[in-house]
Amino acid sequence: MPGTRLLIAFGSKHGATQGIAEELGEELRSKGVDAVVIPADRVNDVSDYDGVILGGAVYAGRWHVEARRCARRHADELRKRSVWLFSSGPVDDSAERREIAPVRGVARWMQRLGAREHITFGGALTEQTPGLLAHSMVRHGKGGDFRNPERIRQWADHIASHLGSSS
Repeated sequence: MPGTRLLIAFGSKHGATQGIAEELGEELRSKGVDAVVIPADRVNDVSDYDGVILGGAVYAGRWHVEARRCARRHADELRKRSVWLFSSGPVDDSAERREIAPVRGVARWMQRLGAREHITFGGALTEQTPGLLAHSMVRHGKGGDFRNPERIRQWADHIASHLGSSS
């Protein structure tokens, strides 16, 4: 695992998915992985990485546009390396209670890229989330931060163990 380079790219509208990506990166670095976390729209090349984690927020049943664009732009190179996908978005505890299947578009990307696995993490909708709809939902008790740092770290540890066994 030492010397293993891993890219963590994310598509995030209001920062919750970015927070998940940063938590993954922090945990992987603590395990000796050279993990680089950047927004998906700033990914220019994936060929320098041994593996890639690509994540995106899900809105109205669709994965974040920048995550989709990143997958499309780099599909040929991504197919040559280990890839994991994640989604964020449920603003309730459903991601804690059961495995949530990827939305249809993400399932297609899993197949196209030969991704090893996908996981869905809870999202966040708080008073700091911009937008009238978000503010209305929070006022009506539909908000909260449903990201679980322990679950995020466990998934990072799972990926680190895979990287350790495949080197």
